[in-house]
Amino acid sequence: METNGKPAEARQRIRRTSTTTELPMAENNTSQLCGFTGYDADVLMKETANLRKLITKKGTLEILIPLCCSTNPVRYIKFRNTLKGFSSKTLAARLKELERSGVLERKSYNETPPRVEYNLTNKGQELVESVIDLLQWMRKWSTAR
Repeated sequence: METNGKPAEARQRIRRTSTTTELPMAENNTSQLCGFTGYDADVLMKETANLRKLITKKGTLEILIPLCCSTNPVRYIKFRNTLKGFSSKTLAARLKELERSGVLERKSYNETPPRVEYNLTNKGQELVESVIDLLQWMRKWSTAR
């Protein structure tokens, strides 16, 4: 029997779980899609984990944001001078990770002293735009204004 548009079984499941701290769980169906038609929740969770691993490492966002503010390439020495509190080893590791993931493009010049420049790729530009959107969302909904 249905009342209020919900089957009685679903109302009971919600009622039973409302006394605990857990949210009601969907039936265990691995082929079930999330609310976004065409997206598989398991795949999204895996991709979310990959994204989190990339952008939450120390120095990653600090490297990306200055690159989005200019169309000019940024030299390694500029990062070194701008990013206080980051070792050369950490900076070099992040730059290599971002290059390997296709977010940054590295160009080195056969000069003395050596010159290395970095640009955002199209993939990197989209990532930075998404981060900026998240920052704007956070500012909009932040209670500490």
